[in-house]
Amino acid sequence: MNNNKIGMFDSGIGGLTVLKELRKLLPNENYIYYADSKNNPYGEKSDEELMDIVTNIVNFLIEKEVKIIVIACNTATTRCINRLRKMYPDMIFVGTEPAIKVACDKNYKNTLVMATPGTIKSERTHELVKLNKRSDQKITLLPCKGLADAIESGNKDRINKVLHRLLDKYTCENIDSIVLGCTHYPHVKKNIKEIFPNAKLIDGNKGVSKQVKRQLESHNLLSNSEKHGKVKMIYNK
Repeated sequence: MNNNKIGMFDSGIGGLTVLKELRKLLPNENYIYYADSKNNPYGEKSDEELMDIVTNIVNFLIEKEVKIIVIACNTATTRCINRLRKMYPDMIFVGTEPAIKVACDKNYKNTLVMATPGTIKSERTHELVKLNKRSDQKITLLPCKGLADAIESGNKDRINKVLHRLLDKYTCENIDSIVLGCTHYPHVKKNIKEIFPNAKLIDGNKGVSKQVKRQLESHNLLSNSEKHGKVKMIYNK
C-alpha cells in the first residue's frame, strides 16, 4: 500500500475529464494535477518542443514523490510516452490515446476521429487505425486545429464557431460514432451533439481510469486510506 499522490498533467483543463473518472473509481486516492495552460496547445508543438515541456513536468511531479503519472493528454501520450518510459524506468506511466479500438469493437461503420493535429499525424494513431479497422468500417481522421485552445478560453461563441468550421462538412456523411481524441473535447459534448444528434460520442477516460487502478493494484500501490482523497491543482499560466 502507498498513500503518495497520483500525478497527472495536461495542457490545461482537458485532463480534468480524466480526473473526474479517476475520482469516481479511486475516491480515496490523493491527486496532484498540473494544468499546463501556458504551453497550450500541445498539438501544434514540434516533437522536441513537446518533449522538453513534458520532461520538465515529469521532473516536477517526481520531485513531489508521486507513485504513478497519468498523461491526461492524447498528444503527449502518442508522441512522448515511449521515450518517457525509457528515460524513467522506475516510474509507472499511464497514457491516453484515441479510443479507436472501442469504436471498431462496437461495430460502428463510419467513425470520425477528432484530435489535435499532433495526435492525428502521430504514428500511434495510424497504428491504432491499422490494427483495429475492418474492411467494412470507415475511419476519418480529423485534425481539429484551434479547438483545444478555444475550449481552454471558455468563450462559447468561439468554441461553436470552431466546431462548425470543422464539422459542418461531415453532417451529410452518416457518421455513426465520433471518437473524442483529446481530453479537452468531452467538455463540449453537448455542442458536438447539437451538430451530430445521432452519433455516439466515445472517449477513453473510463478505460484510462481502469488501467490506472490495474497498475496500482499490480504494484501494490493502492492507498489504504479510508478518507475521501484530495486534489492539489498546479496552474502553469
